[in-house]
Amino acid sequence: MGRLAAASLVGTAIEFFDFYVYGTAAALVLGPLFFPTFSPVAGTLAAFGTFAVGFLSRPIGSAVFGHVGDRYGRRPVLFVSLLLTGFATVAVGFVPTYDSIGIAAPLLLLVLRFLQGLGLGGEWGGAVLLTAEHAPERRRALWSSFPQMGPSIGFLLANGVVLALTAGLSDAEFRSWGWRVPFWAAGLLAAAGLALRSSLAESPQFEAMTAAGKTANAPVREVFRDHWRTVLLTAGGLSVGYAVFYAVSTWSLSYGTKQLGVPSAVMLTCVMGAVAVKGVLTPFVAMLGDRFGRRTMCLTGCTASALWMFPMVALLSTARPWLMFLGFLGSSLAFITVFSVVAAYLPELYEPRVRCTGAAVGYNLAGVLGGALTPIVATAVSEGRSGPPWGVAAYLTVVALVSLGCFALLPETLPGRAVAAVGAKPEPEPEPA
Repeated sequence: MGRLAAASLVGTAIEFFDFYVYGTAAALVLGPLFFPTFSPVAGTLAAFGTFAVGFLSRPIGSAVFGHVGDRYGRRPVLFVSLLLTGFATVAVGFVPTYDSIGIAAPLLLLVLRFLQGLGLGGEWGGAVLLTAEHAPERRRALWSSFPQMGPSIGFLLANGVVLALTAGLSDAEFRSWGWRVPFWAAGLLAAAGLALRSSLAESPQFEAMTAAGKTANAPVREVFRDHWRTVLLTAGGLSVGYAVFYAVSTWSLSYGTKQLGVPSAVMLTCVMGAVAVKGVLTPFVAMLGDRFGRRTMCLTGCTASALWMFPMVALLSTARPWLMFLGFLGSSLAFITVFSVVAAYLPELYEPRVRCTGAAVGYNLAGVLGGALTPIVATAVSEGRSGPPWGVAAYLTVVALVSLGCFALLPETLPGRAVAAVGAKPEPEPEPA
């Protein structure tokens, strides 16, 4: 389990490094480089628009790779998804700017960002399923939380590289070529991840289904025919995590540097500090999910998010590093209360034959609802306005309350303590891993 969890963690860390480095670049430099004819605000919105494309393609990737995972095995998904995301990320680092090739520059960004999201949509389902289906039943949330640490590590790697570059290069050098370095580095990381995953064994549960001839012929169709309600509820429930995380990691970075005048290095340090704490605490919070229940933790995290968004925005608006860090930390802790257990929770909501597709589609559809829209909406309601951006806090609070309602309608799946969904037929009990 240790080797398997490590391989899953490293893989998700590399793929999310690829995904996050684009978000950081979108917040800092992509607007003026690829949309120079736009106003500063419109350029930022356009850059965040290309950022959102990656979220829109993630559910498509989860459906495509979910079919592969449920039909042919979890293991092949891990290789192809990592290869696709790594290729697209490296290619972004070679795209000429608008000054060189005109409108073709942002169009190439859109295509490559789409491919990034396609690969990442498959990554999560494969990595989580391989870990969850190997894990002992009473420690499933703990072991499944290791792939969930990958996003934190990927974020820290991406922003650590950007922080080092902004500190060591002049602003002109960073805008000229420095921003491309993290994208080029993704190639080396992807190669290392592929080598590490080469020795992973297939899920024993999938092998048993294959031997018994019980694999799904059309898992996507089966999921949307028999499990559409669960897909929609999990997507709505997880939206709060994406909304909160990208408000902190992407929108606040742009808002702090452009509206508040805080140096980008200071903003990056504050955000990275909060994410580092979140990453360290992930397995410990997951242990609570093994003790008290997955649904219980999700409801707690949504409630905390709803209560913290206005204080977070107030602390951000002070432009004082320690207060901003405190605001980001509270948001990160609320986020991880939900996301530390979802890698165990979502697979348990589906029968094994369609588990890779169902869990991955719900997880990545939430990215569209929460992650793709949040930087755009937050920028639109905050740019050019004096005083704290209360509209952003209100938007995030509403998302948190909607997610709370969605989780309330889902069942508890903790072994031995499963309870039915509120006002709904419970899903069939999953076979033990």
